Amino acid sequence: MFNKKRQKKQQTLTNHNTIVGLSFILPNFIGFTLFILIPVLLSLILAFSQWDGFNEITFVGFNNFIHIFRDRIFKASLWHTVYYSFFTVILSMVAALTLAIILNNKIKAVNFFRSAMFFPYVASIVAVGAVWNALFMKEAGPINSALQLLGMSNPPGWFASVDWAMPAVIIVSIWKNMGYFMIIYIAALQDIPKPLYEAANIDGANKWQQFCKITFPMLTPAHFFVFMILTINSFKVFDLIFVLTDGGPGTATKVLANYIYDQSFISWNYGNASAASMVLFLIIGAITLFQFKFEKKFTDFL
Repeated sequence: MFNKKRQKKQQTLTNHNTIVGLSFILPNFIGFTLFILIPVLLSLILAFSQWDGFNEITFVGFNNFIHIFRDRIFKASLWHTVYYSFFTVILSMVAALTLAIILNNKIKAVNFFRSAMFFPYVASIVAVGAVWNALFMKEAGPINSALQLLGMSNPPGWFASVDWAMPAVIIVSIWKNMGYFMIIYIAALQDIPKPLYEAANIDGANKWQQFCKITFPMLTPAHFFVFMILTINSFKVFDLIFVLTDGGPGTATKVLANYIYDQSFISWNYGNASAASMVLFLIIGAITLFQFKFEKKFTDFL
């Protein structure tokens, strides 16, 4: 009898804890279902359909995918996305790691410099776009004025140039992102055991050898986390390019997210937009799976 009462009490407590736990996750689950899961499923359906938002949905099979891969603008947007992502990811990682190594030392006002480097990440995209558009102005911009003082007679047109618009966007993106990933690298640097450096000093290793043999390998988990987040963010970039160039001049900086936006809200072709979204989803998914698959092999290699 006593055991039955005890078991009943434990079951009641378990049920109570389950209800409390579900009550905490239920709002998030409802939000995920309404704003992520259902739109993704609808996008998957629309990828194989034709719909302009007003008339009936018509099933067209793979015609949307065939159409976008024949579209010159889509292919250009895909190339621009890869180009932007490659240089943004690599250079942002290098810049963030360099800043982290510098600001991990005990220097005067180090907290101020860390905060200053982190600030661009939380700054308003609109404000960032306005400031950098002014800085990169071809005729009266401070950057071109400085280049002319250094002896460059014909500085780049930056956002007004087909050739220089994307490099300018990449520069702004690196400046905006590197502070956040610098913090991640600083946290990882502070977790490296100090006796490793002491042993390396005793063995006569210089700073570069310590970096190659200790610092860089010990930061492997941070490298992969930063690489994954930067890659995903770079492939789905929209707001920064929308504010800086709106995909221009021409289509020089149009990426997949801009293409999807144009197809959805300018051309009202939700089928093509959804098909392009599925292509973007598959690319990001493949990169993520590749990263998880080869992380351990890369760690063992180092």
